[in-house]
Amino acid sequence: MEQFVSNVKYFTECLLQKQMTNCDDVIEELFSKACGLENFPQIPDPMLEECAIQLWNWAVTKNTGSSLTNMQKAKVRHVACSLLYCCEGETPTEGRIRKQILMASKAGRTWLDCKNPPNADIFLNLAVKSLETLYSKLTSRADRSSDTTLSKEDVEKDLLRILSFQAESALSQGNNTEALAFIQRCKDMLLRLPKDTAYLSLMCYNFGVDTYNMRKFEDSTIWLSQSYNIAKMNVKYAPESQVQARILRLLATVYVEWDCQRFQEKALNAVSLANKECMSTSGLYLKIRILLRCGASDDHIRAGLSEILEVEAALDECLSTVNLLVSEDRELLAFEFLKRVCQHFEASPDLGSALVLHAELLLQRGKELLGKQKIEDIITGHYTGKQLSPQALTCLHLMLWDKACKYFEARNYSEALQWYNYSLSFFQAGQLDPNLAKLQRNRASCFLQLKQLEKAKDAVKEAERCDPDSIFTQFSVYKVAVLENNAEKAAEALKAMGLLSKAPVSREDRLLVPETAASHLLKLAAQIALENEQQEAAMKALEILCENCDDAGLLLSALRCLVRLLLSTIEQRTEGMSAGSLDVLLPYLKMALHNISHQSSLAAEQRTEYADWFRKIAWNSALYCESRPDRMRDFFVLSYQLSHLCPPDRGLLMGQKTCLLMAAAASLELCRKSLLSDQTEELTRVLEQIQTCREVWKTLKASGNFSTDPTDTLLLLYEFEACAKLNNPKVETVLESVLELQNVEAKVLETIAALAMEPPAHFPLLCRKALRVALALHRNPPQVDLSRCSKCIHSLINLSLPSGVSEAEARVLQEAWGYYEEALSIIAASPDDFPQMETLWLLTRAWNTGILLYSLARYVEAEKWCGLAMSFVRHLGSLQESYETQMSTLYAKILDRLEKARIKHGPRAMEE
Repeated sequence: MEQFVSNVKYFTECLLQKQMTNCDDVIEELFSKACGLENFPQIPDPMLEECAIQLWNWAVTKNTGSSLTNMQKAKVRHVACSLLYCCEGETPTEGRIRKQILMASKAGRTWLDCKNPPNADIFLNLAVKSLETLYSKLTSRADRSSDTTLSKEDVEKDLLRILSFQAESALSQGNNTEALAFIQRCKDMLLRLPKDTAYLSLMCYNFGVDTYNMRKFEDSTIWLSQSYNIAKMNVKYAPESQVQARILRLLATVYVEWDCQRFQEKALNAVSLANKECMSTSGLYLKIRILLRCGASDDHIRAGLSEILEVEAALDECLSTVNLLVSEDRELLAFEFLKRVCQHFEASPDLGSALVLHAELLLQRGKELLGKQKIEDIITGHYTGKQLSPQALTCLHLMLWDKACKYFEARNYSEALQWYNYSLSFFQAGQLDPNLAKLQRNRASCFLQLKQLEKAKDAVKEAERCDPDSIFTQFSVYKVAVLENNAEKAAEALKAMGLLSKAPVSREDRLLVPETAASHLLKLAAQIALENEQQEAAMKALEILCENCDDAGLLLSALRCLVRLLLSTIEQRTEGMSAGSLDVLLPYLKMALHNISHQSSLAAEQRTEYADWFRKIAWNSALYCESRPDRMRDFFVLSYQLSHLCPPDRGLLMGQKTCLLMAAAASLELCRKSLLSDQTEELTRVLEQIQTCREVWKTLKASGNFSTDPTDTLLLLYEFEACAKLNNPKVETVLESVLELQNVEAKVLETIAALAMEPPAHFPLLCRKALRVALALHRNPPQVDLSRCSKCIHSLINLSLPSGVSEAEARVLQEAWGYYEEALSIIAASPDDFPQMETLWLLTRAWNTGILLYSLARYVEAEKWCGLAMSFVRHLGSLQESYETQMSTLYAKILDRLEKARIKHGPRAMEE
């Protein structure tokens, strides 16, 4: 127990520290300790009592500064009160008991405020016991002084309050019978404490309200009846008559909502008593409501309506009664009473509200002619001294516009216009008002539907005057411009709509939702232009829509329509798909790709549908770009990117492969034509595309037989060209991969050879290697192609033979000599099929090589090469005789001079 006291003292001191800011943990510790003292064991310790007082005072101080929550306050009071009771001696003094009563009652009240009635009951019961103990002490006194009498009265007052708290606690726990028992004890005490009559009456009223809100009608009627009966126990100290009337009106309402037919008399009796207590329009209104719900006769209800007028009810209250009659299908009574109300308030400045309601009821009941007459009377009155209030005028405008809108939706535009014109009658000439602009726009729409273009233009001009910065006004301007075929005006209006679409747009006559109003207007603008065969205006509207729309579905739908319009426009032109058309189309497809990729609001089916459609458009567009390799590349890349947004299948993979191949080919074409300032980036991108294509191709090949497909060859050709132009050492590896292909064609190798030497590439060794393999393939039976063989040999000799003095190395000459020998063997095998001009070229080139060696004093080699040239003479056919005579003479001279040393000048070189 000493530990308990020590802990309490420690935590109390913590709370009392001035610098303590977060006291919640300390309060929780104290509360957990006190909760273990449920039976309050006696701990007669002055230190514990002091802690109890300190805690109580601390809570009072903190509560004044509103720094404690209700729950924290309840817990501190709980601890303080528990500690005080623990310290109670065998014979507590009156002062201690009074202190206990105060603390227990307040602790109980605080727990009630925290919606914790079980904890509240602990302390309320303690308070009652302490009160009984104190009362017993006071009663046992020998003296009968006035102080003693006053003290006993104070005890009874405290007891009444605590009993009422116990009733509240019981009721909150669903114990209605127990709560009534506590209140009955309180009622019994009112004979001695009459001044608490109002308090107890209002408490029962609050109980009645609470049970009514919980739809416990029976309990509510009991408490409300108790409240009224308690008030009647002592008229002097009862709540004022207005409060008693409110109690009775609520009692009547409860009876009505509980079972109107069953408790009709009780409800009427309650409301009649309320009106006797304090006559009010709310009571009379309730009486009418009860009569209507109970199906009373018209005469009974008329009597009640007369009472409302007799008590000088306000106009709004009378009109509410009219609406009540209408809602209960007492139309005749409603119009009768409304007529009397209009007569009664004829001189009131608010009479317009009644007149507007009259017109509205006539229209609601289908009495349109009478309604129109009433509205025309209101218009006349408005300008002859019976001006409508702003509120009534607003209601009338709304009613007129609603009527007009319904006729417009029903396509009865003349009737809609008449209702809009009624509304226009209340606007003054020259008035600037956004609502007037809206009205004029609506009128313009009617005129356009009625084919009255000039009147529509006038209405739109008025709308522009009142509200030129409204997107709806500019839309109206646009509609008129389209119908007038005024392309310039329509374009200006669309431009203005585009700027205004960036600002928030409000609702306009049920036409649009606020979030997408601008987008839908631009969509309508495009539709209107198409309906009037103005494609350029439609495309402009769709462009602006795409730039400003946040709705993914609408944006992609607009883009698709825009692309269709552009393609149809191109088809109508004689030049077809021009460069300018391609430049216009490309950004649309890029926008489509971006939005399909980044819009999570699209359903999967929608995403696939849009992606596939735009993918095909990009593909077909690429096919028109033969003269524009840059655009062909862009469109094929777009088609490939869009294909990734579609479900993969074999057909789609084939498309991806083709897109990547064609994009790479287009990029290489750009580099060949030197159309790019920096080819390195483009060629690097080509290598990336080739790698991606290989991955796609690998997946495809795993799904079937593609033995005749040239993709592997093309990929290697493109890779070789890109690496060669980048001077990438991987180029040799690529050639080896080409040579490893099954059934590689000689044509492919010839292409490789050409690419190896095409500037900026320069790989003569690789070129010769490719040509040698190509030559071997050309010589393979059964179809030996001597023409291609001759070209290969021509190229190999060109690459091998020296073109100058410094290049005439023995190794180079030896390689070239081998090519000549191969040429001779080919010619010998088919002398008549080898091209004669190629034979002549071989002869001439060999001869000139000999002459070059001769000039270098390399006589033995010179004789060898000249002799080689002579061996081709017999294969010259018709040219043999002329060349044989000439070359024999020259060759003889060379042989002669070879015998002489150091001849400075040799014979002249032959022309190739």
